[in-house]
Amino acid sequence: MQAFKILVPHFKHYKKDVFAALVAIIVSAFATLYQPKLLENIQRAIMLDQKDIVVRDGVILVVLGIVAIISGIFNVYYAARVTQGVTSDLREETYAKIQSFSFGNIEKFSAGSLTTRLINDMNQIMNMLMQLFMQLLRMLILIVGSFIFCIVIIPRFWWATVVMVILIIGFGIYVLKQMNSLFDKFQKTMDKISGRAQETLQGVRVVKAFNQGPQEIKEFNQTSDRLNNYNIVIGYWFSTIMPAFQLIAYLVITLVVYLIGQGIVAHPTDVAVVSPFFNYILTLLWTIMIAGMTMMQFARGNISLGRIKEILDTEPDVKFNENAPTDVLGGSVEFDHVSFTYPDGDDETLKDISFKIKPGQMVGIVGATGSGKSTLAQLIARLYDPTKGEIKIGGHNLKDVNETALRKTVAFVLQRAILFSGTIASNLRQGNSRAKLHELQRAANMAQASEFIERYNDSFDHEVEERSSNFSGGQKQRLSIARGLVAKTPILILDDSTSALDAESEKKVQQALEHELPDTTTFIIAQKIVSVVHADIILVLDDGKLVAQGTHEELLKTSPVYQEIFKTQKGKRGGK
Repeated sequence: MQAFKILVPHFKHYKKDVFAALVAIIVSAFATLYQPKLLENIQRAIMLDQKDIVVRDGVILVVLGIVAIISGIFNVYYAARVTQGVTSDLREETYAKIQSFSFGNIEKFSAGSLTTRLINDMNQIMNMLMQLFMQLLRMLILIVGSFIFCIVIIPRFWWATVVMVILIIGFGIYVLKQMNSLFDKFQKTMDKISGRAQETLQGVRVVKAFNQGPQEIKEFNQTSDRLNNYNIVIGYWFSTIMPAFQLIAYLVITLVVYLIGQGIVAHPTDVAVVSPFFNYILTLLWTIMIAGMTMMQFARGNISLGRIKEILDTEPDVKFNENAPTDVLGGSVEFDHVSFTYPDGDDETLKDISFKIKPGQMVGIVGATGSGKSTLAQLIARLYDPTKGEIKIGGHNLKDVNETALRKTVAFVLQRAILFSGTIASNLRQGNSRAKLHELQRAANMAQASEFIERYNDSFDHEVEERSSNFSGGQKQRLSIARGLVAKTPILILDDSTSALDAESEKKVQQALEHELPDTTTFIIAQKIVSVVHADIILVLDDGKLVAQGTHEELLKTSPVYQEIFKTQKGKRGGK
């Protein structure tokens, strides 16, 4: 129940609604609770021919019924306001927390799990809160009140009521324990299904290209079957609750009826209280049954609340100094004996890397696949923190800077171009929300994107569909490069961002970067040496180590690794 603490701050925003919901449910509960007692009074009055009491209590009974209905309506209204408000606030808090996560944090949870928690788990929490404000206090009042009235009406049968309550609660606790672990397994399996579906849909082209559809279906169905099995077992336990509770209650009622029948001569007044006694017994039964179902929802909601708490309690791997200035840091970059190991990795991906880059230099980064090129770029953007060593930008240690300052300083263009639903303009402005149209046009020209943008009648207002499905790979890369250029940061990182462009377009992009951005420090991560031959300095990585650095001409003379890469690629180009 520790997880409930994360809800307390949000309830404070809805104090009046919480108060109104609780008052309404208390009024409704007491109005409902007193009705069987009035029925007893009316029955006694009928037996004694007391018409005035029959009329009086009959009117009170009707009024209480109306009060119960009206207060119930008010309770639902205010409970909904509290529930929707608290859940919405919690969802926003959780989403904001996720936005503060580093790549390592996100990989720890997985994108599929985070999506499930934001949607499915939040729905479970909302259902739990609705039950809390609509049922819990009402049920508590009805259970305690009915229990007391059962004992007061026929005192000598107090033990029957106690036995019934003990048996029902005991069975309910047993079922609850069985279902707690099931709910946890169910939610984790939901994570797997969500992640699998997300992964398959994002890679649908690869799935179709390699005819992996049947295999994907098989693996998805296996996970789906496990989820279905958990649902069946959960349904089984749910289905046992009501019959078991009813059996216990009806056995107690049967026993009490039998005993009353046996002692009717000694206690003739029992006839008048049999009906209200049964009413309270049944009220007690149905309330406990509903309480049992509600507790199941609470168990499910508590599991979900714990999963949300896990997100909120997670400290980002990368922490920024929010008290530091938010000014742009500068264009110099320095690595001082930097090593890095991925959170779940055993071996170092980068090993003792040191170099200094001056503002305005164009830097090429080359190396074999898996040599650590992209990892190095991610460290510059501080998507991860180094395991050892220091990274400085503009002379500032990255661990001491403000996040806003860093994002103003570094623009990162990924190889896998990702565009968001909206317009071309809204995507380009993500790095600079105040960018004017002429700035978008300039960036598009440099990224060789103007030609296809101008073909659209609505130009920069052209719609970007979900997952940017209405653009080709090359078009997405051009737009992604343009987005990085619109940001106008002192440092620009291109992580193999021209891989989907033809040779001519790639050459034009590089020329534009060289001539239009002379003061921008540009890092170009490339598979092909031809993409970085004009760089001021080229960093050569091999198995996570910086084995050489210099110009193209210098490296051809001094670096065996660079020479080997150059010869291999030159051979593939047919000696060009």
